[in-house]
Amino acid sequence: GGVFNFGSASFYGSTGSIHLNKPVVGMAMTADGGGYWLVAADGGIFNYGDAQFYGSTGGMHLNSPIVGMAPTPNGLGDFLVAADGGIFAYGNAAFAGSEGGKALNKPIVGMAVTPAGGYYLVASDGGIFTFNALFHGSTGGTPLNAPIVGMGVTGGGYYLVASDGGIFTYPGTGGPAFYGSAGGTKLSKPIVGIAA
Repeated sequence: GGVFNFGSASFYGSTGSIHLNKPVVGMAMTADGGGYWLVAADGGIFNYGDAQFYGSTGGMHLNSPIVGMAPTPNGLGDFLVAADGGIFAYGNAAFAGSEGGKALNKPIVGMAVTPAGGYYLVASDGGIFTFNALFHGSTGGTPLNAPIVGMGVTGGGYYLVASDGGIFTYPGTGGPAFYGSAGGTKLSKPIVGIAA
């Protein structure tokens, strides 16, 4: 839960000196950049700056650990996603379905919210699950050098990133462009996420 800020990013607080029941597994910025949320594997939410608390799964029994979170476009709610594809929606986040209780080839490793409030789930094999969001492609069923660890939405499409730094772009109308990747580059440690 330690937070490191660079450039114009402001520091609003962290869980770096707090004893946590479970480790922090993700963070998300507010729409205006004036705050952020941290989420732990048990779904505990820690809000800083102008980030509001809308609810959490901290203290609840979960079938699988939380692996990510994403705020709604206006920041008045958020989604949590578990490794089994379970979705927990708080504030103005609209639940549109989940993969919870379904057989998955690989666990879910992240999610991203569209500008319209729909969302994507991504599995470690790059399988994509859409909920009120357009499907543009996936690496599900494609042999990968390293597992997918995250995704980011931009324009009309999305990026996937693998732990070796490989980038996969799926452009919808006006979607993301490929600018390069760390795939094939010797890394000291694996990549763990992406931001669009």
